[in-house]
Amino acid sequence: MNAGEHADPKSPSILRTFLSLIILLALAVGLSWLLREYVVQPYEIPSGSMETTIMTDDKLFSEKISYYFNDIKAGDIVTFQDTEIPGRILIKRVIATGGQTVDLIDGYVYIDGVQLEESYVNGERSDPLSATLTEISYPYTIPQGYLWVMGDHRTNSKDSRYFGAITESSVTGKAWLTYWPFNRFGFLD
Repeated sequence: MNAGEHADPKSPSILRTFLSLIILLALAVGLSWLLREYVVQPYEIPSGSMETTIMTDDKLFSEKISYYFNDIKAGDIVTFQDTEIPGRILIKRVIATGGQTVDLIDGYVYIDGVQLEESYVNGERSDPLSATLTEISYPYTIPQGYLWVMGDHRTNSKDSRYFGAITESSVTGKAWLTYWPFNRFGFLD
C-alpha cells in the first residue's frame, strides 16, 4: 500500500456490526431465559381440572417472585411439578398447608374442622376418589413443608385426593394472569 492509499473502511465496519448483532442476540436470549427461569413462565392449560376459573386452552403466566418473599397460602393457584410424570407441570388451588387437617365430609371440604367456603367449585361435590395413587385416609393432617392441592372442577381433577400432599419445593410459581383468549384476560385469585 502506498502512502496515499487508504484501507477499505467498510470491512471492519461490517465485521463490527455483525459481532454487535451476535452479542445483542445472545443478550436477548440470555435475558429471556433469566425471565422464564426466575420471574415468569407462560403455560397453556391442556385440561379442564380448574374450570371455570381457568378453562381448557387458556394461556396464562405463572410468576415466581412472590414465593421468594412470601409463604404459599391456602387459596393460591400454583403450578408445580407432577409427582407421577417427571417434567410435567400441573396447576391446582392450594386448599391447606403444613400442619392443617383436611377432611372430606358429605361432599364438602373441612379444614381443621371448619367447612371451607368454595364458590369457585360451582356446587360440585368434593368427595374422596375411589382410585388413588397413594393410600389416603381422612381426616388427613398435612405434614410441614407440604401442601394439599385440588382442582376447582372437583369431578374432573386428579389432585391431592389422588396423589397425596405435594412438597412446597415442587411449586414452580403462582398462577397470576390469564392472557389468552383475550376475552378471558385478567388476574387470577
